[in-house]
Amino acid sequence: MSADFCSPLKLSIEIAFVSTSIVLLVGTLLGRWMARRHFPGKLLVETMLLLPLVLPPTVVGFLLIILFGKNSMLGSAIIWIFNQPIMFTWWAAVLAATVVAFPLMYQSAKLGFESIDQNIENAARVDGASERQVFCYIAIPLAFKALIAGGILSFARALGEFGATLMFAGNLPGKTQTASIAIYMAIGSNNMSFAWAWVGSMVGISFLMLLGVHLIRANNS
Repeated sequence: MSADFCSPLKLSIEIAFVSTSIVLLVGTLLGRWMARRHFPGKLLVETMLLLPLVLPPTVVGFLLIILFGKNSMLGSAIIWIFNQPIMFTWWAAVLAATVVAFPLMYQSAKLGFESIDQNIENAARVDGASERQVFCYIAIPLAFKALIAGGILSFARALGEFGATLMFAGNLPGKTQTASIAIYMAIGSNNMSFAWAWVGSMVGISFLMLLGVHLIRANNS
């Protein structure tokens, strides 16, 4: 198998792994916080958090350019700190994948924490457990399957990200050219053998990811 074929797949898996690690942490913490908090405007905040799930990928890519482009405050700060813009870099691809994958992790984590009987947590608090102990030793184990399912779905979504990545990170072979972008380019250049090989690989990986989610949910029912 040539390096030209392996590079986009390897890059896709690396980007998906890093972005999933980010959303796993942030989504779990935010899902836990939102599951136990009631405040004015909560519905609006939740809608904003889930918005990347329904927005067209090109819209997400456009907003990332506006927020992190070199003419924005965040973009200028990144250039000042790292001496280079984030656009058209490996980290731009990670950021795009993170944004589109986050809603899946957040929603799964929030539902998992909401399903926990609060009497169990309150009993632990009465016995002297701190909030950190309740979270680590009670909430996380009880919501573990939901968190794993959310992580798998997030990984699969990040792995297949295309539109936002193409707009924000570009198509740089070996740097930002993921498997999804490589498929698009291969079809455009009529390189159907590579296109079919990448499609088959992505279908196989995605199938295994979804099968894992179904097995987790079946064991949880």
